[in-house]
Amino acid sequence: MTPATQFDLVLKGGRVIDGTGAAGFLADVGISGEQIAAVDRTRSLRGRGRIDCDGLVVAPGFIDTHSHSDLQVLADPTLGAKLRQGVTYEVFGQDGISVAPVRVRDQKDLARRLAGLDGTWPDWSWTSTADFLDYLESHPASIDRAYLVPHGAIRQWVMGMEDRPPTTDELAEMSALLGAALDAGALGLSTGLIYPPCCYADTAELVALNRIVAQRKKVFVVHMRSESDRILRATGEMIDVARQSGVHLHISHFKIAGQNNWGEIEVLLALVKNAQSSGVRITCDQYPYTAGSTMLGAVLPPWAHAGGAAACVARLGNRTDRARLRSEMLDPSPSEWDNFWKWSGPEGILVADVPSGRRPEVVGKNVAQSAAASGQDPVEFALDLLRDEELGVAMVSFSQSEDVVARILAEPYVNVCTDGLLGGRPHPRAYGTYPRVLGRYVRERKLLTLEEAVRKMSAQAAEAMHQTDRGCITSGLLANLVVFDASRILDRATFAEPLLPPEGVEHVFVRGIAAVAKGEVTGALPGRVVRA
Repeated sequence: MTPATQFDLVLKGGRVIDGTGAAGFLADVGISGEQIAAVDRTRSLRGRGRIDCDGLVVAPGFIDTHSHSDLQVLADPTLGAKLRQGVTYEVFGQDGISVAPVRVRDQKDLARRLAGLDGTWPDWSWTSTADFLDYLESHPASIDRAYLVPHGAIRQWVMGMEDRPPTTDELAEMSALLGAALDAGALGLSTGLIYPPCCYADTAELVALNRIVAQRKKVFVVHMRSESDRILRATGEMIDVARQSGVHLHISHFKIAGQNNWGEIEVLLALVKNAQSSGVRITCDQYPYTAGSTMLGAVLPPWAHAGGAAACVARLGNRTDRARLRSEMLDPSPSEWDNFWKWSGPEGILVADVPSGRRPEVVGKNVAQSAAASGQDPVEFALDLLRDEELGVAMVSFSQSEDVVARILAEPYVNVCTDGLLGGRPHPRAYGTYPRVLGRYVRERKLLTLEEAVRKMSAQAAEAMHQTDRGCITSGLLANLVVFDASRILDRATFAEPLLPPEGVEHVFVRGIAAVAKGEVTGALPGRVVRA
């Protein structure tokens, strides 16, 4: 195309940070339909529409490789919390626990367990992964969406919530279910090896399933078996799975939890780099905060969840089981399971959401505060809350080191993600992750260059998910773009006020359509379901 060509829209004169890591340059970006049609350094493009980007950065739309908006996107199709950060594409189905595939008989139980993680939705009119992708497609949204088939969902379909290895026939059925989900368009397989029923799987099961993923050249996304006391062993296990199966390993929310473990960071990074040098493909993602967020039920050891939510709730009401739970949660010695209670203590665990709405007074408070207000011991308060809410509670837990967060963020194979839960009073990462990196770690701390940070949010993330149609500003790729002011972009969301939108994001385009204009969500719903 020549500069005289009329485009649908021209972003005029911005500083283009193209996602490759190369130095930024002044240019016009021309958009025709859904695609980037031209990038012109002479800045002479003309279009039917024009946005003056002088003094602003034009970057590829940010990609959230670890999202928990699986059901929230149905309730809130604009997903303004993400759009206002510049996110144009999200990957659902994380941690091995999501909404499909699911047998009809298990839907009520799964919906209850997932309420604190993925939100709620009344109409579960799907069973297979293909059904769910079709359902998403029939409900327009502002952003592009993709799905990882959850290991736990496959395991529950075949084996229920049993804590044992699969039989040969069961493994064959799981493999067939996985293959069908991948062929329906899932990006890969996810697992969460601290969550039931994923945590009941041994290494051999993971290798067998991932041979199928590797054959289809897709990705294995994993919340490892430990991110604390056993993190080196857990990382070694995942490297073994990748080496034996040939799969591309992507480690979710790469971190080290627990002060006693922070000193392992260089050993951990060396373990990953040595594996990469030997030919194992490993990428990771990370959120830039010292606190995590998940379901409050994660404070319980794995045995408590065997048999499903109803069995777990029954154990929470049993005196003998509660005594055992209390003892294991309070045990200060190194544990075989990720003991959130030991990492954070009741002062470091905040109740982020109670989706039933029955306990609004505890949302936003830490467990110690709420226990004191009710005259209870903190452990007993937490166990009662889980019992009464049938596990439907989300939490924020503080357990990490700022120095370790920064050290991991600097690694070139680590991309940015939110891991954001959106209900109640969520972790501020759901509203602030990408502006936080650009404001805090680029402009203020100078840990990353602007070009490298944008690469981690776009091209690196796209590559990690095997997406070739997005992530860079070049002709022919999707016009998923974000325009921001690098001099003032910053997160405003805090743990005290987590719903505050960021500053400095001016415009966001999804497939050439403005989803955010002058900092405000437009309500446009141009996003699509991306099938691999």
